[in-house]
Amino acid sequence: MRQEDRRGFRRLVLLLAIVLLYPPAARAAEKNLLDLWGEIKAPPPVSVAAVTLNPKTTALLILDIEEWTCNAERRPRCLESVPRIKSLLTAARQHGMAVIYSTTFHGSAKTILPGVQPVGESPVVQSGVDKFFRTDLEQLLAARHIDTVVIVGTAAEGAVLHTATGAAMRGLKVIVPLDTMTSGTLYAEQYTAWHLMNAPGTKGNATLTLCRLINF
Repeated sequence: MRQEDRRGFRRLVLLLAIVLLYPPAARAAEKNLLDLWGEIKAPPPVSVAAVTLNPKTTALLILDIEEWTCNAERRPRCLESVPRIKSLLTAARQHGMAVIYSTTFHGSAKTILPGVQPVGESPVVQSGVDKFFRTDLEQLLAARHIDTVVIVGTAAEGAVLHTATGAAMRGLKVIVPLDTMTSGTLYAEQYTAWHLMNAPGTKGNATLTLCRLINF
């Protein structure tokens, strides 16, 4: 038998085996994720915990709270979170905690919203969803001997999720106040909270909290 014939024979045997092992009725019953989409139920709510911060080793990261990302048209819930971020920022500054900002590629320090804008020499990094990517964020944290980051900002599924993952992967403890983490949809916020608590990389390294549960 020629080599091409042998290959054809093996393909035929494999096809017959598939047909015998998976009869038509079984194959018809198989469903992919899209088929099951409507049957998926949300998991139980995540848990939040009270946290006490050490200002000397903790940094507050304020991510992308700027004009084009945090407005009534794109993310109204982000605007609603700004007073809470401002209160947390004020407390952090009063306790001498490091504060580092980020913007998207469209923004700058001047486009960060009033009330939470940088003062003095607060660093500002500029990147996409992962604020460690091609920035000196890691070096800024190391120079300040930071072992914990409190992450606030938008979008939850973008800058918050990916920067939190990047921080956890670098051995930092991550704290995310849910009432300062916003997006354009509630589902994105819900998914991000679930991901932080359950996905490899952040599971065990991230804590979810609320502003009223944060102490210094």
